[in-house]
Amino acid sequence: MNGLLIGRFQPFHLGHLEALRFALSKVNKLWLGLGSSNKSPEKNNPFSAEERKEMILSSIDDSMKEKISIYFIPDLDNHVKWIEKIDTIVPDFDIVFSNDELTNHLYSKRDVQVISIPFLKRNELSGTNVRDLIISDQNWNVLVPKGTENFLITNNAKDRLTNL
Repeated sequence: MNGLLIGRFQPFHLGHLEALRFALSKVNKLWLGLGSSNKSPEKNNPFSAEERKEMILSSIDDSMKEKISIYFIPDLDNHVKWIEKIDTIVPDFDIVFSNDELTNHLYSKRDVQVISIPFLKRNELSGTNVRDLIISDQNWNVLVPKGTENFLITNNAKDRLTNL
């Protein structure tokens, strides 16, 4: 059984890692969609799809890597067309993991099971919060896996986020 999980992962944090673990407990293979892959760097989307892929791969172990394939999912203005576009990008799947109401509604009309992902410390573990903590030089490191932390330090995330 295959599943699909789409996120922006801006940046990849411990809540995302927990979501991957949750999804992998339900499926054999997980298609991981990196949303907004066609967006230029901006305040809410500071990292490219390639950079996010690097963060994720540096943050998960080999057993997870064997079960996950990463796909770049562009934004489209029309949600129905967006879902049709996803069909052209990712292989078939039986389950969609999502907490987005509209996504859940659109997939519920298909022969696809929709499963909500339990949120882990949602008030702390959000990309917005992590980005804000990086900008303000507060303790963000504890909210991201080691691989993501190394990526953000090496790629001078604070300067990038401050200048966007």
